[in-house]
Amino acid sequence: MTQVPSKKANLVVRSRADAPYLKKAALVIEQAAWSKLGYLSYSRSHYDYYAELIDSYPEYQLCLVDTETDYPVAVANSVPFVCSGPHELPAEGWDWVVETAARSKDQKPNMIGGLAVSVPAIHRSKGYARIMIQSLVNLAKSKGLEGVVVPVRPTAKAQHPWVPIADYVSWTDDSGRPYDPWLRSHVSVGGKLVGPCERSMVVREPVAFWESWSNERFESSGNYAIEGALAPVEIDLDSQSGTYEEPNVWVWYAVERD
Repeated sequence: MTQVPSKKANLVVRSRADAPYLKKAALVIEQAAWSKLGYLSYSRSHYDYYAELIDSYPEYQLCLVDTETDYPVAVANSVPFVCSGPHELPAEGWDWVVETAARSKDQKPNMIGGLAVSVPAIHRSKGYARIMIQSLVNLAKSKGLEGVVVPVRPTAKAQHPWVPIADYVSWTDDSGRPYDPWLRSHVSVGGKLVGPCERSMVVREPVAFWESWSNERFESSGNYAIEGALAPVEIDLDSQSGTYEEPNVWVWYAVERD
């Protein structure tokens, strides 16, 4: 258990290993936070490995708990895995972290892969997400690992689905900070932008699946922007399939040794 700084004295960071009862509440928070983007749960790696990995590493699943209610107000999911370093990260992102963690269970990990930070809408804009990011870095340090790599989902990219992720990452605000607010949050707590991972999550499903999620009919093959997606979905009516390749941004946190 980690006490959060005094200005948020009623908050503590706990893991599911410390408090197994948090699992149910954490799942509720995750599902609520990601419900509108539920199609991301259909990437093959998510379907095959995610739930099992989360259960296998309860000490890497963190909850920011309000001690007055004993209920979490934010959740961070991560896994330990083997990674050669921030300069050799692939175009695949979230899927790659999950698959690598699943396949290297018998090896000694050297890195934490951050998978998600979930904050209920009622608790957003309170700095809780930044606390969770820092908590993952603290966890890596306590485990003697080299750092944390995160395939970050740049939230405002959904407003610009036709812009290539490499161009989007280069955008800055008037102060020279990253244009995207979630990337800006990562940088503000010490994260280093490594570069895009263009195929972070890949979802291939029938056209009917995408019509259900988008609530629209696709009358011809082509690329279509759907609400919440960071890039268009490629619809192929000949094969009756649609492919979504979610672009994310690799962010690296080095652990500072005492």
